[in-house]
Amino acid sequence: MAGNTFGNTFKLTTFGESHGEAIGGIIDGCPSGIKLDIDFVQSELDKRKPGQSKITTQRKEADKVEFLSGLFEGKTTGSPIGFIIRNQNQKSKDYFHLKENYRPSHADYTYQIKYGVRDYRGGGRSSARETACRVVGGAIAKQILKSIGVTINAFVRSVGEIELKTPIHEVDFSKVEETIVRCPDLKVASEMITYIESVRKEGDTVGGVVSCVINNTPVGLGEPVFDKLNADLGKAMLSINAVKGFELGSGFAGSKLKGSNHNDLFTSDNGEIKTLQNNSGGIQGGISNGESIYFNVAFKPVATIMQKQNSVNQKGEKIELAGKGRHDPCVVPRAVVIVEAMSALTILDFYLRNKAVTI
Repeated sequence: MAGNTFGNTFKLTTFGESHGEAIGGIIDGCPSGIKLDIDFVQSELDKRKPGQSKITTQRKEADKVEFLSGLFEGKTTGSPIGFIIRNQNQKSKDYFHLKENYRPSHADYTYQIKYGVRDYRGGGRSSARETACRVVGGAIAKQILKSIGVTINAFVRSVGEIELKTPIHEVDFSKVEETIVRCPDLKVASEMITYIESVRKEGDTVGGVVSCVINNTPVGLGEPVFDKLNADLGKAMLSINAVKGFELGSGFAGSKLKGSNHNDLFTSDNGEIKTLQNNSGGIQGGISNGESIYFNVAFKPVATIMQKQNSVNQKGEKIELAGKGRHDPCVVPRAVVIVEAMSALTILDFYLRNKAVTI
């Protein structure tokens, strides 16, 4: 199986399955001498872990990260950073009915055809539990980026039809963690929570959108052809489980404007070149321009629902299937930190690539 590594210079390789002994990863290319706050890494994992609130899956996992290599006296050594997160609360019996059956909108069928074998207990490598490893890598990348002034903040923009209308440059990110749904507007957040609870009671699920803004990105990250910064950001987001869409800057709404309205006009402020607006989302020609990078990530409804649905088994026979076990009615609150993590991994990778070229 290929495709378990993300990044070019700062690389994260992940391993493990949701119902195995552990999941984990190896970070290669991390600069030496970086002082790491391990408590911060754990606090990021706590934002993603299951069982954290009444609107998430009730699987109880501590998601305690254990570092195996690459650190000495609290600093990075430059060697590969190895880590594991032990699985503690698997309930494999909840999945026995899926041994020969294909769940609608899951990877069961494609996985089986491609590899000839699949771990039906939670999906194996296609399980969203793998994203915990990305959060560890992202938490380390965030700390390195913070040292050069780069900040990354994401929040829940919408759940179903309930949407926060506040422009991204007016959002108070200090309020994101004040509600379990991670929407920074308390009134809108309350509506989202009520809706998610009602959907759960119906045995159904709902999707939503996570918005993210990256501030103080250095000018010049990215290349103009295949290695565009926006292209790799898109790949990073679309690699997250359940993501169905990515839009940068003005996104699809920008297609409705005329060039005269959409163009980001340049100006000079005390010798510093800026743009009067930022429809480009901080990236022009595939290269960061120093403005805020902002984008939206659309998540589909979780595929496992507690309602009966028609499907087929491995023999092609018609069956009726309903979900069992513990699943999220809406994945977006737990996905906020994953979006931030993949953003951090992408920006740091491009920063280190750029640094290697310019030295």
